Amino acid sequence: MELTELERQRVEKLERLRALGIEPYPHRVRRTHTIAEAIAALEEAEASGKEGPYAAITGRLKSMRVMGKVTFAHIEDGSGAIQLFLRIQNLGEDTYELFRQNFDLGDFVAAEGKLMRTRTGERSLLVERMCMLAKAISPLPVIKEKEVDGRVVRYTHFSDVEERYRQRYADLACNPEVREVFRIRARIIAALRRFLDEHGFIEVETPILQPVYGGAAARPFITHHNQLHQDLYLRIAFELYLKRLLVGMYDRVYEIGRDFRNEGVSHKHNPEFTQLEFYAAYWDYNEVMSFCERMLAYVAEEVTGSPVIHYQGHEIDLRPPWRRVTLREVINEVTGIDYLQFPSAAALASVMKSKGLLARDGASWGYLIDKGLLSEVEPKLIQPTFVMDYPRDISPLAKAKPEDPTHVERFEYFIGGMEMGNAFTELNDPFDQEQRFLEMGRLYTPDDEEAHPMDEDYLKAMKYGMPPNGGLGLGVDRLVMLLTDKPNIREVILFPHLRAKS
Repeated sequence: MELTELERQRVEKLERLRALGIEPYPHRVRRTHTIAEAIAALEEAEASGKEGPYAAITGRLKSMRVMGKVTFAHIEDGSGAIQLFLRIQNLGEDTYELFRQNFDLGDFVAAEGKLMRTRTGERSLLVERMCMLAKAISPLPVIKEKEVDGRVVRYTHFSDVEERYRQRYADLACNPEVREVFRIRARIIAALRRFLDEHGFIEVETPILQPVYGGAAARPFITHHNQLHQDLYLRIAFELYLKRLLVGMYDRVYEIGRDFRNEGVSHKHNPEFTQLEFYAAYWDYNEVMSFCERMLAYVAEEVTGSPVIHYQGHEIDLRPPWRRVTLREVINEVTGIDYLQFPSAAALASVMKSKGLLARDGASWGYLIDKGLLSEVEPKLIQPTFVMDYPRDISPLAKAKPEDPTHVERFEYFIGGMEMGNAFTELNDPFDQEQRFLEMGRLYTPDDEEAHPMDEDYLKAMKYGMPPNGGLGLGVDRLVMLLTDKPNIREVILFPHLRAKS
């Protein structure tokens, strides 16, 4: 790999250390305190009128200010940052010069000494011993500051914003604000688990490699098992395997994990994403709605301290009850089209085009409603909203409404102008399910994203008896976007998918 001039200079320092018998990547390190623990120990000693204790700490060098025989530096670990106070009289001339000439910003170091406060009151470590733990060859991106709404915000300057995602390691190393997003993400997932566990759900794991994909309307990724000479699919949903477990006498199950969909990339879509799905025996979609709104209000309060959050300039109240509206009502409200007045795909496409709306040629009636009309509605649904009762032809796994067999008991829920997830009163009649799969096969070509293949093993499971149940899917990445006020999914996925560089 070709090195820059700065990298070559750092390699020379590395070689100089080795020539002096100093290993710049030692096997072991002594650490008595994290930086947060060291600060707490200093404050505890001060409160009791004692001197600061001795501490051995580690971290990455973030700043250095050499002032002759004294140097002030800052190091940072995963818990915080502290100042290092280096004096030639404490370190000795040889060690002090070794540090001054061979240590750079970005290096990982270990420092030992007494904890203290400088005359300016800054919490510091008066360094008596210091060593290199990992020499940084590449300098980290330059940290800059700017004022936003009267406060100073630190940020890292990348010439191309995508480099933040391509080099997430450097982004995290420089930006504590970015690290905090992913700490919040971990707390969100923990809160979801806690809520589900406390309500009698059991967490399970289902196959990622599946012989038949299903449970959602999406194009799968295909892979191949060499020894079995078999094509397999990366799962697009957990649904069909989780519902098999209801047959096996688990009443409430959930899974949090990765799904993979071979679809476009946008500010709301990544080819691999984190999903929560749960299924509860003896619930219908009304009980799922009530549980969903309570769960998300709980998570918001656990993570942000309040069920009232702020997202992209909007104050959003997640406290139950949320608005409930049918798909027909909300589409008519926004577009002026009552789609039931246009019962064929051709008629619906015609009226949509007359109003300047996109209508894909050859699309089914349900597809036009979902992808065409509902897309006009979604950005306007800022406050939490359950949109209920979807066309049967795009909902092969949901029970039909008893009073209207053209629609099913399905809802999607929207917050902040984003769809957050999908839920059904789940179909548990194996013969009805088989008919739905056949209907989908007639409506769609095999390569259509909306197609749902026949899953014979799932039908076999249903024939053993599946209890009535309700299920829900939640896009975890979008929930993280919501609770961290991020408009782009790439900001909340550590390593988002990006187009390959030429």
